[in-house]
Amino acid sequence: MEPAPEAASPAPRPDLPTPPDAPACSESPTPSTNSRPVSAVVPPYWQRHERNASRASQSSLVPGITLEDHAADPECETSRGLWARSVSIEDHCVVQGKTGVGAYVVWNCTVHTLDGGPMVVRLRYSEFDELRQRLVSSFPHARSALPALPPKSVLFRFRPTFLENRRVGLEYFLNCILLNPEFSSSPIVKDFLFGRMS
Repeated sequence: MEPAPEAASPAPRPDLPTPPDAPACSESPTPSTNSRPVSAVVPPYWQRHERNASRASQSSLVPGITLEDHAADPECETSRGLWARSVSIEDHCVVQGKTGVGAYVVWNCTVHTLDGGPMVVRLRYSEFDELRQRLVSSFPHARSALPALPPKSVLFRFRPTFLENRRVGLEYFLNCILLNPEFSSSPIVKDFLFGRMS
């Protein structure tokens, strides 16, 4: 493949010294087999580019997002339906069936309330699924605010790694439900949880 011919004769660079035996600028330099002529063209990616914001980009700028805690303010509209501060699932227990078949896991969920002490609720995975299905049918517009439950597995359901991943997913699900005023103030959630208190 042959190199592309030069469009114009290269101009000498001002920052390089001119050797004493170099030809004058009006003469065309003779190409050498060992050296390439120095080009005065600066590649565009060497130049510093600064872009001014256009009107469209300036109009699309939004002010910074701020987070505010209104949990202690009972008159705040956004937190009026909140009654829980957080949910934690510390442990679980495996319940064996009467005949040794049909074991299942029960999760010990602690709901830390805004007023009063914590409440403990024991739930099976199927009960989490039931709660989610009832919320999906009652709040179809808020389906995207309901996180998916962790996946099921017949083979690995009692393995420690699987149970830990499930615990984290169920804890996240309950926190998303109880820290959302629309869900936590609904009779579905209140009846579901208060009916299972231990």
